[in-house]
Amino acid sequence: MLMKEYRICMPLTVDEYRIGQLYMISKHSCEQSGGGEGVEVVRNEPSVHPEYGPGQLTEKRIYLSSKLPSWAKALVPRFFYVTETAWNFYPYTITEYSVSFLSKFSVRIETRFENNNGDNDNVFGDTPTPAQKVSFLDILSDPIPEKHYKTVEDLSLWQSSKTHRGPLGEGWRDNHKPIMCSYKRVQCSFEVYGFQTRTEEFIHKNIRDILLVGHRQAVAWIDEWHGLSLDDVRDYEQTMQEKTNSKVKSELNTGPPTASRPVFSRSISVTDERSLMKMGVTTAAISDPPPSSSVPHIPIRLHSTPE
Repeated sequence: MLMKEYRICMPLTVDEYRIGQLYMISKHSCEQSGGGEGVEVVRNEPSVHPEYGPGQLTEKRIYLSSKLPSWAKALVPRFFYVTETAWNFYPYTITEYSVSFLSKFSVRIETRFENNNGDNDNVFGDTPTPAQKVSFLDILSDPIPEKHYKTVEDLSLWQSSKTHRGPLGEGWRDNHKPIMCSYKRVQCSFEVYGFQTRTEEFIHKNIRDILLVGHRQAVAWIDEWHGLSLDDVRDYEQTMQEKTNSKVKSELNTGPPTASRPVFSRSISVTDERSLMKMGVTTAAISDPPPSSSVPHIPIRLHSTPE
């Protein structure tokens, strides 16, 4: 298991970000959905956690086959999804990720938001994270994937007409008011011999990119969400979820433009059932159809069970 703690500061207050976070996640999910991939919201409802009490429970299916590196594609069917289960007890949240046919894969993210510049070394109140495991992410200067860069989201150029904040400059985390920090303790595990280290590193790299892009957008879009009430942003969230679900489902049901090849076109180099089971792969989930059967020309969903 590889654990890291990320700290991302923003020129916002924790109360403001409660609205900004919900707005950003909804808009970002819709923007990133398309081509048969993206985020499908299965449920989003009030719930009571046995340990943390009342909060908001969200379950999503994230379709991302094409975003995997070639070595990882050898382990999974051509079409699959990751299940995201999130509990929001703002300003504390828990998010878990699982894949039904890879029992040895798991990601858990604990988040706490505080009005400071990331100087709380025991924000989760249990054991301080070792300094070598802490990574500060700077939404102003840290690089993001080129495909995600937009001039309107460049915080060195950004200026809010509603709050008169921005642009950000060098040293902003030490002198900007207001200032808040998103503390995220990320634990990922992929206990498969020969794949564990690079898979866990790949997961952390992608989480880092997602955190940078998402927090930049929350700030850059402030004039779109600042002043909304919680009820307002929940209404927006519902509208965007319906739009996003429609985009994902319609393209999944239509299938890819060229569906002549089998749905499961990749195979794992280890083919005996005992070896596959050791890898945490459920063989029934990836077995080839019998020769006599016709291959369906629509994506097959592999159902995940939320933890």
